[in-house]
Amino acid sequence: MRVLFVIDKIELKYFEFNKLVTNFWLIKSLLDRKCEVFITTIPLLSLKADVAYSKCFETFVKDEDIFYKKEQLEFQIDDFDLVMFRPDPPVDIDYINATYIFDFVTRPIIINSPKAIRGFNEKLHSVYFKDLMSENIVTASLKEIEEFLALNKQIVLKPLNRCFGSGVMFLYEGDPNTRTIINTMTNNETTLVMVQKFLPGVRQGDKRVLTLGDRVLKYCIKKLPTNDDFKFNTHNDSYIAKAELSEEEYSNFTAVARKLNSMGLPMAGLDVIDGKIIEVNVTSPCYFIKEINNLYSVSLDKIITDFILTHALLSL
Repeated sequence: MRVLFVIDKIELKYFEFNKLVTNFWLIKSLLDRKCEVFITTIPLLSLKADVAYSKCFETFVKDEDIFYKKEQLEFQIDDFDLVMFRPDPPVDIDYINATYIFDFVTRPIIINSPKAIRGFNEKLHSVYFKDLMSENIVTASLKEIEEFLALNKQIVLKPLNRCFGSGVMFLYEGDPNTRTIINTMTNNETTLVMVQKFLPGVRQGDKRVLTLGDRVLKYCIKKLPTNDDFKFNTHNDSYIAKAELSEEEYSNFTAVARKLNSMGLPMAGLDVIDGKIIEVNVTSPCYFIKEINNLYSVSLDKIITDFILTHALLSL
């Protein structure tokens, strides 16, 4: 099988087997299965007339590490059997334009569907599952945010297009910087933001719940806040712990997985606090493979690769 990974520019720059990077685990696992795996980035995509192309590099394994050949090749994207579309946010205009390229791709199966990603904002569209969320609003209005703060006493404001906690702010009622923070976040009431009721359980960490097709994986980790922040912002073993899903969570989130899969989003990561979804990651969800393999004594990379290959083969 011939596979194309659309990865982030920083991953191409430092292309080696970094065990913190989900893409590198999956690339190596597919290479171990004797797949041909090529890598590209958003600026290397193109459209000529109505045919989608990608300049890309062929990858290979040597001494249990992954590398890529420096010769730049160009293929029609339809020459591939499978495309893994996994650039990181921000979901800016360049990101959106890249998803448009794939509107002209007909042959390969694409995980996750670029069209589905384009139609699903990781913060805003979490509201599809409002019964599983804490109280929230999406607005640019200073007045509405102040009213929401007065009602809930403690809130969190989030940019709609970033990842890894970037730009997320905490506000409490009476904070002397309230208006400054709100105006900064909303660019003086011109930019929509997600505003959520603060969940105190975040101090004990948020769970990363992983979906694969219609199912929720039983392997789960908790991301712990750092000493200088109320949220997880440092990816290392000191801030990651083994977690468990309750039967209620497993049932609730299985319904979420089925909904996402039906939308063309078979691979997702739910961020959960106190049983409540705070975000649904669909662009390039981190599966914390190294940590889960160590904590559960499993080979999560092989489980995901089995799913990817089966999903692709059934679609050919």
